[in-house]
Amino acid sequence: MIDIRFIRENADLVKAAITNKNEKADIDELLMIDDKRRKLQFEFDNKKALQNQVSGQIAAHKKNKEDATALIAQMSGVADEIKVINSELTAINNEFEAILLTVPNVPFESVPIGRDEASNKEIRVHGTPPAFDFEPKEHIEIATTNDLLDMARGAKITGSGFPVYTRQGAKLERAVINFMLEYHLQKHGYEELGTPFIVNRKAMTGTGQLPKLENDMYLCTEDDLFLIPTAEVPVTNMHMDEILPLAQLPIKYVAYTPCFRREAGSYGKDTKGLQRLHQFNKVEMVRFVEPEVSYAALEEMLIDAEEILQAFGLHYRVVELCTGDLSFAAAKTYDIEVWAPGAKRYLEVSSVSNFVDFQARRANIRYRDSEGKVRFVHTLNGSGVATPRLVIAILETYQNADGSFRVPQVLRPWFDLKV
Repeated sequence: MIDIRFIRENADLVKAAITNKNEKADIDELLMIDDKRRKLQFEFDNKKALQNQVSGQIAAHKKNKEDATALIAQMSGVADEIKVINSELTAINNEFEAILLTVPNVPFESVPIGRDEASNKEIRVHGTPPAFDFEPKEHIEIATTNDLLDMARGAKITGSGFPVYTRQGAKLERAVINFMLEYHLQKHGYEELGTPFIVNRKAMTGTGQLPKLENDMYLCTEDDLFLIPTAEVPVTNMHMDEILPLAQLPIKYVAYTPCFRREAGSYGKDTKGLQRLHQFNKVEMVRFVEPEVSYAALEEMLIDAEEILQAFGLHYRVVELCTGDLSFAAAKTYDIEVWAPGAKRYLEVSSVSNFVDFQARRANIRYRDSEGKVRFVHTLNGSGVATPRLVIAILETYQNADGSFRVPQVLRPWFDLKV
């Protein structure tokens, strides 16, 4: 959520951000309603002040055994007026908040302006594509040959986009998750959380998935609860409605969760094998920091995610998203795209974003600074990383000519664990 004072003072900037992000929000209507809301609030406050003043006079009259009939009659009319104004104020505040929730975050000044991913900017490339003396296969063929996945039975149980990992495939998935968690804990100093996989509407609104993305979410209608699309939602909302002590910052959390996305509008996109799923696993990093250091923290988190791919010996590139490819809530985002030799293309495995105070305002997450002033924190999150496309890259990079594959060295302690 953007501070309404910022919108009042920078209406043209916010309108440009809405256009550049391909979003829809009516700033003129918002400011018109805001003006009405402020006038009503002023009238309400004056009526309440009058009510309090005259109530004091009535009390004094009664104490002195003086007639207060006229004052009481006057206050009866004022009380009725206050009820009417309060009702109008509640309605207009609800209308105001509904529109304010549709206003996206303003992109950081360095973000390239562009309509879609074609305008994203390549920042750096790590390594080179692996060379093979045979034609590399795609992951689904490798997975089928080695009995790692059963997409057909997943579809039978639930529907398309819900994989069943079988035998060594299930073991590989678990090993990858365990390795990434331990790497972030031991190398990067994160604190691990285990959170609920179902959250309420307030939490989804706090991180910015609602109201815009409700149709992409799985909703338990009877309880009005949502299956999480990412661990970002429960982890960020850990500190909803809290004031954090300065000594507690920065906070660095990491969590593994399954993620659930209906992906409405994804029809026609590449859904082969593990490339686009409705349920998938992900290790997520989340940080709460002081505003002055949030963009430095973004660069640190990007390196944290990159180191996972480096540990696996994978070729990848980092791109900065343009305005049209940024999410609704993000101010700046880097994507990490890993090379899939069989598919012969890059696949996104991580997005690392700075939301500045946008989520903190929606979720009311604050801290007390060194001068005792209460301020909103800045929140960041990043995939560290999502498993489906990582597994694709591992299988296609470490495949053999006979259709088998090699387990990366860093996974062998987890893959060969004996109990």
